[in-house]
Amino acid sequence: MTSQPPPFDPELAAALELIKDMIQPGLSMEDVEAARKGPGIELLSQLDLTVGGAFEVEDRTVPGPEGSPEISLLICRPTSPAPDRPRPVVYHVHGGGMVLGDKRVGVDVILDWARELDMAVVSVEYRLAPEHPHPAPVEDVYAGLLWTAEHAGELGADPERIVIAGASAGGGLTAALALLLRDRRGPRPIGQLLMCPMLDDRNDTPSSHQMAGVGVWDRTANETGWTALLGERRGGPDVSPYAAPARAEDLSGLPPAFLDVGSAETFRDEVVAYASRIWQAGGVAELHVWPGGFHGFDGFAPQAALSKAARAAHLDWLRRLLAE
Repeated sequence: MTSQPPPFDPELAAALELIKDMIQPGLSMEDVEAARKGPGIELLSQLDLTVGGAFEVEDRTVPGPEGSPEISLLICRPTSPAPDRPRPVVYHVHGGGMVLGDKRVGVDVILDWARELDMAVVSVEYRLAPEHPHPAPVEDVYAGLLWTAEHAGELGADPERIVIAGASAGGGLTAALALLLRDRRGPRPIGQLLMCPMLDDRNDTPSSHQMAGVGVWDRTANETGWTALLGERRGGPDVSPYAAPARAEDLSGLPPAFLDVGSAETFRDEVVAYASRIWQAGGVAELHVWPGGFHGFDGFAPQAALSKAARAAHLDWLRRLLAE
């Protein structure tokens, strides 16, 4: 029997009430096209990605996976004088449930880190499902990472100090990227930052049932996203860990991970399980479960106390990682 969902943090509940008409938790496949044309996309195009001149911003087209189209990268380099050694770089993978978004989604948060810690940023545009099912998205993400590592010198960046990061679907793709890089013996990132990551196509955890119809990105939306990516394979026995990282049997040998999730969201239990399995495999992970947080709460309500705590935790982890 499914229990009641955990309560939302009071500040976040008030924010959710304000945006409830814009946010439908149960995205269906019929809703995807309209969602892609929603007001958020126009707002993204108006963001000042130079952050008042702190970054030089460039769109660059680079080779995609073998036999596939080229991909587009958003490259943001600090305009301040170069330090004594090459800068670290954040390689960012955007969210959007596998079906929405582009390389500008969420990059404002990444630029906040980069400004604070003097990092370069590369954000990848990957092909979206259902038009481009697995493995197209993760292979695009992999190709972009290879280019970033090979051309880091051009960016004034250090190929030995790449942090991979993403939220929601981007967090899932970032986790999948870490697995691919390990298994293909590609460049090794120094860390993976997984914010409310979308990890498990089976969509059958207690939290996925608890949060049905509630908050942001519920069980129906999750089924939509995973079915777009995997088709009839979703939830079945033959799903690749590079599509759904929760399917990976071996989580050893991965870069140190930061994972966070809200207690009142669909992905809670799969994220907690993934962190636990990294520890069980002898790995390094830091896990935060934000009490009363809904999916993506810090983006929807950045002024809330819980959002400020979450964003500070991201920055603190990065600062410690880069000091090693």
